Amino acid sequence: MKKIICLLAACCALVLTACNQKPSAPANSSSPIAVSAAGAQQHAQQDFVRVKGGQFERRGKPYVITGVNMWYAAYLGAPNQVGDRERLVKELDHLQSIGVNNLRVLAVSEKSEINSAVKPAVTNGFGNYDEELLQGLDYLLVELAKRDMTVVLYFNNFWQWSGGMTQYMSWIDGEPVQDPNVTQEWEKFMAKAASFYRSEKAQQEYRNTLQKIITRVNTLNGKAYVNDATIMSWQLANEPRPGNSQTTAEQKKIYVDWVHASAAYIKSLDAHHLVSSGSEGEMGSVNDMQVFIDAHASPDIDYLTYHMWIRNWSWFDKTKPAETWPSAWQKAQQYMLAHIDVAKQLNKPLVLEEFGLDRDMGSYAINSTTEYRDRYFRGVFELLLTSLKQDEPSAGYNIWAWNGYARTTRANYWWQEGDDFMGDPPQEEQGMYGVFDTDTSTITIMQEFNRRFQTH
Repeated sequence: MKKIICLLAACCALVLTACNQKPSAPANSSSPIAVSAAGAQQHAQQDFVRVKGGQFERRGKPYVITGVNMWYAAYLGAPNQVGDRERLVKELDHLQSIGVNNLRVLAVSEKSEINSAVKPAVTNGFGNYDEELLQGLDYLLVELAKRDMTVVLYFNNFWQWSGGMTQYMSWIDGEPVQDPNVTQEWEKFMAKAASFYRSEKAQQEYRNTLQKIITRVNTLNGKAYVNDATIMSWQLANEPRPGNSQTTAEQKKIYVDWVHASAAYIKSLDAHHLVSSGSEGEMGSVNDMQVFIDAHASPDIDYLTYHMWIRNWSWFDKTKPAETWPSAWQKAQQYMLAHIDVAKQLNKPLVLEEFGLDRDMGSYAINSTTEYRDRYFRGVFELLLTSLKQDEPSAGYNIWAWNGYARTTRANYWWQEGDDFMGDPPQEEQGMYGVFDTDTSTITIMQEFNRRFQTH
């Protein structure tokens, strides 16, 4: 515990030093060249997504997120056989055509031997980075900029499908990573993942990775990431949680302190970009809304995130849709409204950055119907749009997830290395939540509401 406190104190000292440094006045600032440079810099600054009150702003205008999760997008950009740049361009063109303006993307993965983890990985041990996969991220940023789209990049994962926090701990303690898909010991897995916050070694290596990515210079256009307004936000992790159902008050505080310190460290490296947590909200805060509030009260966390999984959380039974839909939808509305109230309290924008539902009756087949998913999407969009029109801090959404043109030929629908990347990650069947390019009814709803959000 003393080591963690020292680490947090050091981080805070670093941030205070950075904040107290004042830029020197430019020489001969009245010259035409200086004025021109200053004007260009001011124009470039306007390209960054900012927070103004409880909403986002870009180029002096309101900016509402109408996005998708596409965790694998940087993989498609890789120049080697892992990538598929032709498909990436095709996916981005399609998404742009239906009004999508933002992607949420995995920036860093960790090499894992378990079956339910993506392969290859960006990091193959501490400090060992796959440069070709990082060049895939470079390519993605260039292509997004062409379409004036933005991206949220997350650095880690509480879950095992990209290596994540448990892989960090395995590299440190030498113990094999437990695959909860196999053992079904989710409580044990979550306790192990949360030990990441208490490990001084893990935190130092995590910050090394933050620095590696944030200070990167794009190999394709020569632009430093810190100066690239295509990046909307750096995100601490995918669904970071304080622990499992037995999480103590002390462990909750360690988690909150980690959120604050990690966000502050990112701000010390990059003053331009927003920082977000990647939290699921109350359900990802061990059902303690105060933990969610405390974690996001930091001035270095610019906006709130929350996720909503009505089937995963046993509100909705995919095999009994008619019977369970009414109560599930009631709980979903309550969940959204509760988080909107917190966003009002903190006066920060709020993004519902993950929500999805199975195909009807839990089918994974691409030709199966999506009646209840469509009903769910429409209901969520209507509630968020109403909230936005009432000047509440509902600042947008990212559906989970975009499968697009990907296909699987596996009879059991499980991903294997070399298969198409989908929005459904390797820890779950391919086709479970992802929206394919052929899901016409769902895409029509997305297109309608993307337009309505942008013109509200």
